[in-house]
Amino acid sequence: MEPLKIGIMGTGRIASLLANTMIRMPQVNLYGTASRSLEKAEEFAARFSIKKAYGTYEELTKDPEIQLIYIATPHSEHYSNAKLCLEQGKHVLCEKSFAANFTQAEEMIALAEKKNLMITEAMWVRYMPMAETLKSVLESGMIGEPMTLTANLCYLVSEKPRLVKPELAGGALLDVGVYTLNFASLVFGDDISDIQSSVIKTDTGVDAQNSITLCYPGGKMAILNSSLRVLSDRQGIVYGTKGFLVVENVNNFESIRVYDTNRQLVETHIRPEQISGYEYQIEASAEAIRNGWTECQQMPHKTTLNIMKVMDELRRQWGIRYPFERQ
Repeated sequence: MEPLKIGIMGTGRIASLLANTMIRMPQVNLYGTASRSLEKAEEFAARFSIKKAYGTYEELTKDPEIQLIYIATPHSEHYSNAKLCLEQGKHVLCEKSFAANFTQAEEMIALAEKKNLMITEAMWVRYMPMAETLKSVLESGMIGEPMTLTANLCYLVSEKPRLVKPELAGGALLDVGVYTLNFASLVFGDDISDIQSSVIKTDTGVDAQNSITLCYPGGKMAILNSSLRVLSDRQGIVYGTKGFLVVENVNNFESIRVYDTNRQLVETHIRPEQISGYEYQIEASAEAIRNGWTECQQMPHKTTLNIMKVMDELRRQWGIRYPFERQ
């Protein structure tokens, strides 16, 4: 089977991590990279031995050799970048958050389905083996019925310009809060009955830190926190009627520790060895393309849209609108 030929749109930190992963995956061929600056694209291509470098995104999308494009640009650009790729017949793996809002996400998915192309959100934890391990532990009944969960993801990143600029859809929610929302979704699903939240804003008007409480049918509750200003333990804890479990690092599950009603450790699951963790979303995308699917089973379009809708509601509660959004 011929290796899948992939192009990367953007040359920042995440693009570098993905490139470093893909060059170690024999089943794919990292064929091209594009930046708004040809010089940056050429430097990036040289660093990772990529065959083609392009000084515009349009050139990348028009290369007939490339089958899948990974979008590694700021949140504000995902919508236009994805549409450009899809219009040129390219499959898309789009960095999280998938779009800036629900309307954009819906349009991106509708266009992909119309053209029978695969598009999926690069929410990497969804594709990892540890996501299945978490589901298996919960389904085993070891902690009884899960009723409450907490999750936090906080980094010292408030000095990064991209994360505090409204015009780039900055803020803690779309960058790191989306992981806590996905953790809640993995455990409780997406049937949310109530959303309450609090926010602290930056001087630029985006969320610096937030606290979110989601309620679900059956009396279940998720309490989520994210921030650009502090460092947290990154844990996700699921509390059940017969025990609880602790996930170390909701941004890349390192371990799952299971405790009984006496708070005694009864089981530990350790993350399998990985290249970087990003390989799983690449493999899932390749599988979807081979099978003619327009979505990846690990991150269905419905889930992406549900989480985008929740983030829209949170921003509505906080009074945060990005400058490019329709009034």
